[in-house]
Amino acid sequence: MQLTYTIQSKSMTSMNLTSRRFFRTGALSTAAVLLTSPSLFAADASVLQRYVIDGGWPMFLIGALILCLIALCVFNAMNFTRAKFVPDDLKAGLMDHMINCRVRSAIELGASHPSYLGRMMAYALPNVDARRLEDLGRDYVEDAIADFTINENRKSMTLVNYISLIAQAAPMLGLFGTVLGMVGAFGTLASGDGSADPSALAGDISVALLTTLWGLVTAIPALTAYFFFKNKLNNLVAECHQTSEELLNASIQTVNGDAHLAKIPEGIA
Repeated sequence: MQLTYTIQSKSMTSMNLTSRRFFRTGALSTAAVLLTSPSLFAADASVLQRYVIDGGWPMFLIGALILCLIALCVFNAMNFTRAKFVPDDLKAGLMDHMINCRVRSAIELGASHPSYLGRMMAYALPNVDARRLEDLGRDYVEDAIADFTINENRKSMTLVNYISLIAQAAPMLGLFGTVLGMVGAFGTLASGDGSADPSALAGDISVALLTTLWGLVTAIPALTAYFFFKNKLNNLVAECHQTSEELLNASIQTVNGDAHLAKIPEGIA
């Protein structure tokens, strides 16, 4: 019970640190954009006016999505690494314990490590049953690993799913700006009895085109980033599962090595 409470406390602490790091990353990205904005205006104000500001107020919403996308990509890139999922030193230490059937030591080592593999082993290895020498209670261990994976992947996928949300929301905001710009253009035509000066329609048309452009510019990288980080997370989790299988097999092989060899024929007498 105390070990379970310790693991849960470390998991909650990890979640709190994750949230703080995410908001800190977003704040740093926003500050960087704000600090570089004057240089952008000074460098080429006409380009900024033509391709951003002329898009109207919907561009502020799309700009906010771009900042969120950058922050999410940076955060996920920092967290979806082998060092935070399957560190080599932890894997080697766990393998040493499991080969020698020191399951309790493996549990303590896993509980002391904040990585995905460490927390998974600390959660699953207490289900090892030494009374079942043939498989050491493999089915109970695998069930615990499955439960842990479901809970942890739900938390890890939350920020990845936000990237998918941006990929879906950005084109909709672009479409909203397009409709808004066309409504303004037709309103200008109606007020001029159908003979409005084309220059009077330029502002409304720019809103329609620029918001669509930036909506797509935001959505395409967001969609790419979503599948990239989703696949990266799945690969890291799969590697953790493979490692857990190797660790459990190492202990089973140690306990049943001679019996296992006895079942394998060397030849026909």
